[in-house]
Amino acid sequence: MAASRLWGVPASLALLLLLLLLLPADAVYEDQVGKFDWRQQYVGKLKFASLEASQGSKKLIVATEKNVMAAFNSRTGDILWRHVDKGTPEGVVDTMLIHGQDAITVSNGGRILRSWETNIGGLNWEISMDTGSFQMASLVGLQDSIKYVAVLKKGALSLHYLSNGHQKWVEQLPDSETVQYQLVYSHGTGVVYVLGVSPQSHVSVLAFSVEDGEIAKQSRVEAPWIRSLSQSCTAMGEAVLACADVATASFYTLSLDSSEEMKQVLLESLGLQFMEPFQARLWSSQPNPASVSRAQFLVQLSPTHFALLQHRNGVLSLLRDFPQAGLVTFATTNEKTVAAVLTCKAEAEFLSCHNRSYVTNLYLAETGQRLLDTTISFTLEKSSPRPEQLYIQVFLKKDDSVGYRALVQTADHMLLFFQQPGKVLWSREESLAEVVNLQMVDLPLTGAQAELEGEFGKKADGLLGMVLKRLSSQLILLQAWTAHLWKMFYDARKPRSLIKNEINIDNLARDEFNLQKMIVVVTASGKLFGIESSSGTILWKQYLQDVKPGSSFKLMVQRTTAHFPHPPQCTLLVKDKETGQSSLYVFNPIFGRWSQVAPPVLKRPILQSLLLPIMDQDYAKVLLLIDDEYKVTVFPATRNVLRQLEEMAPSVSFYLADVEQGKLSGRQLRKDLTTEESWEITIPTDVQRIVTVKGKRANEHVHSQGRVMGDRSVLYKSLNPNLLAVATESTDSHHERTFIGIYLIDSVTGRITHSSVQRKAKGPVHIVHSENWVVYQYWNTKARRNEFTVLELYEGTEQYNATAFSSLDRPFLPQVLQQSYIFPSAISAMEVTITERGITSRHLLIGLPSGAILSLPKALLDPRRPEIPTEQTREENLIPYSPDVQIHAERFINYNQTISRMRGIYTAPSGLESTCLVVAYGLDLYQTRVYPSKQFDVLKDDYDYVLISSVLFGLVFATMITKRLAQVKLLNRAWR
Repeated sequence: MAASRLWGVPASLALLLLLLLLLPADAVYEDQVGKFDWRQQYVGKLKFASLEASQGSKKLIVATEKNVMAAFNSRTGDILWRHVDKGTPEGVVDTMLIHGQDAITVSNGGRILRSWETNIGGLNWEISMDTGSFQMASLVGLQDSIKYVAVLKKGALSLHYLSNGHQKWVEQLPDSETVQYQLVYSHGTGVVYVLGVSPQSHVSVLAFSVEDGEIAKQSRVEAPWIRSLSQSCTAMGEAVLACADVATASFYTLSLDSSEEMKQVLLESLGLQFMEPFQARLWSSQPNPASVSRAQFLVQLSPTHFALLQHRNGVLSLLRDFPQAGLVTFATTNEKTVAAVLTCKAEAEFLSCHNRSYVTNLYLAETGQRLLDTTISFTLEKSSPRPEQLYIQVFLKKDDSVGYRALVQTADHMLLFFQQPGKVLWSREESLAEVVNLQMVDLPLTGAQAELEGEFGKKADGLLGMVLKRLSSQLILLQAWTAHLWKMFYDARKPRSLIKNEINIDNLARDEFNLQKMIVVVTASGKLFGIESSSGTILWKQYLQDVKPGSSFKLMVQRTTAHFPHPPQCTLLVKDKETGQSSLYVFNPIFGRWSQVAPPVLKRPILQSLLLPIMDQDYAKVLLLIDDEYKVTVFPATRNVLRQLEEMAPSVSFYLADVEQGKLSGRQLRKDLTTEESWEITIPTDVQRIVTVKGKRANEHVHSQGRVMGDRSVLYKSLNPNLLAVATESTDSHHERTFIGIYLIDSVTGRITHSSVQRKAKGPVHIVHSENWVVYQYWNTKARRNEFTVLELYEGTEQYNATAFSSLDRPFLPQVLQQSYIFPSAISAMEVTITERGITSRHLLIGLPSGAILSLPKALLDPRRPEIPTEQTREENLIPYSPDVQIHAERFINYNQTISRMRGIYTAPSGLESTCLVVAYGLDLYQTRVYPSKQFDVLKDDYDYVLISSVLFGLVFATMITKRLAQVKLLNRAWR
């Protein structure tokens, strides 16, 4: 009894606990925080923004298209606070209103009403409202105070208290099935106006009493020309509705308090003209909802033509015409309302402002007069797109003149905050909230390293030339070493806080262990970034002008920095979502410059692209592009490349996946550079659909060909580099009939190596494919939990061919071992670590919805874990089987640096075998290093160099003394 139990615990459980304790754990010390990692937080493209109207204001309140509410520090651009809602339509912010220190938001299509405290980002209150199509929300004032917020939906109007969100009243709107109610307006008179339209028929006006919600007035005005109130109409002044109609080239005005017909004012009488078929837009300014809004309003006549109009005493007049404006907006401070207008500096067309120089001026809204000394001039980079949004922060200076700052958002989602006369206070690259693809590229050699590469010269230089080149390179190395020593001595005399390691694009160089790399990032807006990996500094950026939203991107590294003096080369393949049209962009990933090598023009949509292991004379890998007619485009297409392709054509195979039709097919390259189909597999789309096709990484190295068993035999791995892992999901959503299918298919022959089905399971499916194993995660609908399933493939105890692998010569199917485990959390992303030689143990990096990244040893997901340990399994260090995989906080590699809405994890090897570089991306960017098998090839930071050196010197000194004493002793013995 005593032998089978240890302190009352079963021996198997005790052994499991002991082995779990012996597993390496990832943790970080307090002094290591931020030393090897960094995080950058973003909010996404702005949807609404509010800038406080005071000179000493320190915050900007924003709501974004990423369903984020946040506040920026107006001095630095840093995020003061941020709230990330659901990434689904349930979290969409429909509108945002600002009242004092509170921000009122409506979300989820008008179902959720919230109030935020803007100083600290706290939630004041939140209420749920009845379902309905949200139209508009507005603050409602009464007796010079703002107490309510009105929410207009398709069929009802509700009034809520600003203090607690409680509903004061809700009223159904008459004729809501035929009338589209779209506008709500109040100006402190105790009445809330609701305006609706019956297209090409009439306008309905309802006046509700603020106190009890009773309809005080209801009228109907004929308007056969009208189609919609949104954007083309605005309410202003003493309850006046102004609308623009492009078809009749007229303005129409209507007093909401009277039942008169709409008055028509022709544009010609104002000296204006619409641009057809452009949809005109109108907007007014109401600084205080408890008082009458301004009688002035702005109208957009064409994409670059605006006008400032005024409606006073029933007369419509033109105050100012802006024929070459790009963006306009209203702002108010201390009863002064101004219109800000952004134009091209050269007075050219705004849409074709080639010099990218822009000017913002202020105009007094009441008169249209331009205010002096209110110009902000700025110039964007040549590759930058034009500005898209303009927000201004107006304040009164000590001399009662108007000053302001401007927040500009460009089409590539970059935010720029300016102050007069054009100084950039800060900028933010919000397109990095939508990273779709990235690669890590080694940095180039230093000048000294480059000299060392060519130190011995060429035979053609002759003996004397080679000697001189050797001497000159050694002299350059000596100078570099001397400069390094001087810098160390100079920095040692400074306090550590004053030592600045500034990183710029000119002093980039590869470090000793290749830990510092260039992160090349592609975003959904079509912008490329070069980010230095050790600090997160953006070194270069390029914007692709012709990329449409929703395009897919594939980034490939054709030539690395290993081929000095040839520059590195990256190729970006862009495919339009709607037309399928594809295009190639070639650039230098270190400096961000477009390459002089002209890529081929792609006339057909590209179905597949692959990098071949052959190179041209400049060491650039050959890129093969297959279009929808199965024709091949080669880049670069030199004679040498084409000759090599003809020789190795029979060995070039690739696969195509048609998710919509459920087809997987393989094709083979012919010598004439045409293709022929070699296999095809059809998965019935009425039963299941393809969700993921995952191959192995091309740069993955496998160090061990097999596993040593407890009896000293070897279980050889089945290492098929052509293996594809295909995951499918049932089209039937009923929880009793759902299933997940996994197919392991050889992409050369189409042979199904293994297939399995997880019944009563559904996605999302996350899959990792590496070496001889596949791990995938899914949701078990029967047990209502997340599960892992691991597949490992082995050839057996005898290896079929130890020298070379061929998919065409595989007579035996591999042995497949399978096991499942329970995981206590959902998963956002999953990737496996990768190292230089593949010696280090593999870890799974699992991104959790909480924003944490879990480093899970692959040993915990071993299908050979025994239920009952034996002598042989203990010899192999196999952990006894337990169905649960626990989440331990010490395994989080990002401690408290959470990543919101994580979408992917990228791993890259470094020059140290123990170290793997990791980049996680989602709404945020995070970079760090992981050590799956600890740092076995690096001395620790607290290594005692002084003690070891003292001991070594002491031993050497003792050896010398002992040697001398031994010589004296031998001499004395010889004299006896």
